[in-house]
Amino acid sequence: MPTEWKRVVPAFWVLLLALGAAPATFSQGSPGPGAAPQAVAPPASGAHAEFLENLDYYEQRFLRLAQAAPPEKFSWRLNEGVRSLSEIYLHVSAANYNLSKLLGTPPPAGFDAAKFQSTPADKPAVIQALKDSFAHVRAAASKLSDADVDKPAKLQGKDTTYRGVFFFMVRHWGEQLGQAVAYGRMNGVVPPWTEEQQQQQKQQKTPDKPKP
Repeated sequence: MPTEWKRVVPAFWVLLLALGAAPATFSQGSPGPGAAPQAVAPPASGAHAEFLENLDYYEQRFLRLAQAAPPEKFSWRLNEGVRSLSEIYLHVSAANYNLSKLLGTPPPAGFDAAKFQSTPADKPAVIQALKDSFAHVRAAASKLSDADVDKPAKLQGKDTTYRGVFFFMVRHWGEQLGQAVAYGRMNGVVPPWTEEQQQQQKQQKTPDKPKP
């Protein structure tokens, strides 16, 4: 399957299902470096190798978008009753830990998702939380073999498999990234990858100067 197609397919599934999560807090802080489980060499092919490729894609998107936003915009929210920009990122981080548990890897000791998401966090703390949580997912998935993707799992009270958890995580990333992009746009933040593409297109349209 071509790389671009593997990236597009999960984005389509965003329309089918969203992750419901109760409000939580960040009062206990983000799990620190080294919290992720010990991982074996990542697979080179197979279903969970494809999942890891999508993980890399979305991790970079989230981190680059968060880094592009001004610090004062992290507390911005569209209106009362919805997540702020920082809370979107912390929601993604909390879900990364909770869903990794369904793949056989529990969250770091002392992690409490109910206290992780709602306490205000500044830009550096949010970015570190994203990095730590994606490292946790990567380590959890890297431990698995291709045969493991058919292991049974429970997700929101329904029977599924580890593969089903993979799909769920990818479409959740797509949904939350779309919301973060929209929030950024409303605050004048152009996604860095879009800005790069626009610059490339502009350069291609610029005619070469005539030689003297």
